[in-house]
Amino acid sequence: MDGGSPMITSLRGRLFAGLTAIILLTGIIGGLFAHRWAFNEAIEMQDSVLIQIAGLVQTGSLAGGRDLHGVDEDAEVWLIDQAATAHDTEYESRLWKLKDGFALATRKGQPIRVLMQTRHDGTRFAVAQRTSMRDEIASDMAFRTVLPIAALIPCLLLVTAIVVARSLQPVVRLAGDLDGRRADDMTPLPTGQMPSELHPFIASINGLLQRMRGLMEQQRSFVADAAHELRTPIAALSLQVENLDPVDLPLRARDRVAALRQGVGRIRHLLDQLLALAREEAGKADAATMPVVKLDDIAKEVVAELLPEATNRGVDLGFAHVDSAMVRGDPMMIAAVVRNLLDNAMRFTPRNGRIDAYVYRGSDAAILQIDDCGPGVAADEIGRIFEPFFRGQRPEGDGSGLGLSIVKRIVDRLGGAIEAVNLAEGGLTGLRVLIRLPAANF
Repeated sequence: MDGGSPMITSLRGRLFAGLTAIILLTGIIGGLFAHRWAFNEAIEMQDSVLIQIAGLVQTGSLAGGRDLHGVDEDAEVWLIDQAATAHDTEYESRLWKLKDGFALATRKGQPIRVLMQTRHDGTRFAVAQRTSMRDEIASDMAFRTVLPIAALIPCLLLVTAIVVARSLQPVVRLAGDLDGRRADDMTPLPTGQMPSELHPFIASINGLLQRMRGLMEQQRSFVADAAHELRTPIAALSLQVENLDPVDLPLRARDRVAALRQGVGRIRHLLDQLLALAREEAGKADAATMPVVKLDDIAKEVVAELLPEATNRGVDLGFAHVDSAMVRGDPMMIAAVVRNLLDNAMRFTPRNGRIDAYVYRGSDAAILQIDDCGPGVAADEIGRIFEPFFRGQRPEGDGSGLGLSIVKRIVDRLGGAIEAVNLAEGGLTGLRVLIRLPAANF
């Protein structure tokens, strides 16, 4: 069974469809009653006109001859007077046989409404009106009565749509708030500006967020404890591997020791990244209360630390541009940002390649830019490179997939922004990572 159309399955669509049906049904029923009432009122008004004309004839204010004379041309009302009739026709003979009062008769093959009256001297007269004309006048008046109701229905539908949309606006804002949050943002949803009908729903969501926060804290604690406990045996294993260097081993054994050293190094790097991630997630300091540091000095220190490794890899690492830039943040956190970016760039930069670092000072932001000449990132993956443990289709080197995730979390905590774009200039490829941090002054 399919979910149906969005108009039917959505709450807004159901409210609008239900209210539309009520308005249309009420309008149709009300219009029918109004049309019937106005039609009958018009008929009664025309009967009143016939009575008034008959009163004028009875008092002698209006006289009639043998022939029918138009008294009201628009309404086609006629008067025939028996006293002025020279001879009787078959129609008039039947007419005089009618009793006093209203009756239906036929004149020249057309039905008419007749009011018969008798004078004091015994003579009679008739006031008549064609039935089709009476119905036409009554229908026109009834239509004029129903017309405002028909015009009001679209206005009511428009007002209903606006009211429904505005009534559900808090739900839309609530959904937007949830969609715009980071995955690790477990802040309770506010209830102050929300309708009371949504309070139970919001309370349930807040309860779920609280339980998820507890689970995430347990996960973080487990990761930090596990990484911390594993550092000691990994350090001992690494020491034992280093002790094998002076030992005279066969070539095949040395190859295996080199592979073992590489694996131990990769595990140690992963543990360091996990501990860094745990420390960053556990940090609660607000960026506004952090000290002011020089981004360019920290970047220079990190580049100096990594130069030997870059030289061993055959990578030209250096600065293409450096401005003096002040930012607020913990020096270790900012150093971790620069180190992880450069480490990621070196892992993907081929031998004899180059990595250019930039530090700019903008009007309201300090910018750190790292360009490499590696293969770049697939277009369908570039939006995911900041996710934890994501390594893409080209998981090269000993990376753990946590470096850029740690960078993203630190930059978010410092109130900055980060983006990654592929480079394609002059036939060269590469990846550019650009970080903007709020500038600070002493």
